[in-house]
Amino acid sequence: MTGTETAQLLTIRGLTKAYPGVVANSDVSFSVAPGEVHALLGENGAGKSTLVKAIYGLVRPDSGEMRMRGEPYAPTEPRAARAAGVAMVFQHFSLFEALNVAENVALGMEHPPRQRELAAKIRAVSEAYGLPLDPSRLVGDLSAGERQRVEIIRCLLQDPKLLIMDEPTSVLTPQEVEILFATLRQLSAEGTAILYISHKLEEIRSLCDSATILRRGKVVATCTPREVSARDLAEMMVGTALTPPARAPRTDWAGAPALEVTGLSVASPMPFGTSLKGIGFTVARGEVLGIAGVAGNGQDELLLALSGELKSAPGMVRAAGVDLGDKGPNDRRRAGFVVAPEERLGHAAAPGMSLVENALLSGWVRMGLVRRGFIDWAATRHFAEGVVKEYDVRTPGTHVAARALSGGNLQKFVIGRELSQEPAVIVINQPTWGVDASAAASIRQVILDRAAAGAAVVVISQDLDELMEIADRFAALNEGRLSAPRPVQGLTMEQVGLMMGGAHGMHVPEAGAADVLHAEAADAEA
Repeated sequence: MTGTETAQLLTIRGLTKAYPGVVANSDVSFSVAPGEVHALLGENGAGKSTLVKAIYGLVRPDSGEMRMRGEPYAPTEPRAARAAGVAMVFQHFSLFEALNVAENVALGMEHPPRQRELAAKIRAVSEAYGLPLDPSRLVGDLSAGERQRVEIIRCLLQDPKLLIMDEPTSVLTPQEVEILFATLRQLSAEGTAILYISHKLEEIRSLCDSATILRRGKVVATCTPREVSARDLAEMMVGTALTPPARAPRTDWAGAPALEVTGLSVASPMPFGTSLKGIGFTVARGEVLGIAGVAGNGQDELLLALSGELKSAPGMVRAAGVDLGDKGPNDRRRAGFVVAPEERLGHAAAPGMSLVENALLSGWVRMGLVRRGFIDWAATRHFAEGVVKEYDVRTPGTHVAARALSGGNLQKFVIGRELSQEPAVIVINQPTWGVDASAAASIRQVILDRAAAGAAVVVISQDLDELMEIADRFAALNEGRLSAPRPVQGLTMEQVGLMMGGAHGMHVPEAGAADVLHAEAADAEA
């Protein structure tokens, strides 16, 4: 054991893990020092998830070794990893909405104290790290940022030596990101090492001391993020130069707006959901409307109402002048609607079904995959294979189950399946959530290409940079109400923040008259 190894908290040498048809990690080596914030970067399918699962005891490597403080480290389960001082905040929260904060924290502890004592500890730790949290509040009533605090506090109560964070800012507002970063810097100063996974490269440059970059399971580079540009990091990840999305010349399409939403008010079907209140907007052919908002302000309900999964009253939703307000999903698909929801597994795709079967689920209406009541499996396979090829979905084949794909590759498949159907109206919630820079650029380019071909596009996203890049007009959801859409050109971050905060009555320059009336109607109802 060398002096260098003893100075490191975690050392990994030659770690390899293979699955049937794919090598997830190949001879991976790197180390993390106490107090270091270390970024783990790579495209979707590069092997990041497998690597951190091995560190956390969820996956057993085929070969290689790990050392913690110079001693052999081979956790067989997360309990063993936690006992060694490793904690992990997952991208998808594992919380029970019907339980309060203290009860959720207790579920993640080996030997939880009494509730009163635990509540006092939660208050003390949350205040010490600038993450105020009320132990008695129901998790179902918390914002996405507050739910993440629950996960972090649960980890901090373990007094971790290494904290793994997987895409921690994907559901946070810019203000919440700053609070999180202040907490992580404080932990780093106290000697806690942080292994940080994110596709937001400017965040990596701001926060991280060093970075290990994976490509197709192998370490291809290491660097100090603040000494290189975000573009340099992205190109190291993908191994080639990146081309930013380009807009085609705008075409003025004649006729009625492709999508008209008028006074859309529906109750949320979810116990802790947000009902929609008097939402109104129009989207012309060739236009991209970007809708922002902090998670939990009605984004899911808006997608459900536009897709027809949540029916509204007649007259509330029209496509090219045709009333679809009380029509279901299949009728709307026949009218040209395609929809890609945020939740990939369980909503956008059936986890246990193959990619071919998942292609059939939403593609049969518009792609002619069912004839006289019989499924045309050859045509369905051809459709699925076309999506995999065009959207660079990394998979051994279309026969594999959806749950076998990485989150980013499944996202590419879902987006590709919808946009390949020659849509007239496209509604997407979080189009590039959890995908790498290269895939995100490709998805945004395809969205712009579909708009240039005449589709009306609604993009619901928490990524403000994404919306500023691809949208023609911008609106914000707050507590189920939509601000009046405004042209993106000339819009400042201060104005965006006001809109996201619920400033529905603010002056709206250059907005269409119908949009202003819709916004005023929503305010009057409020």
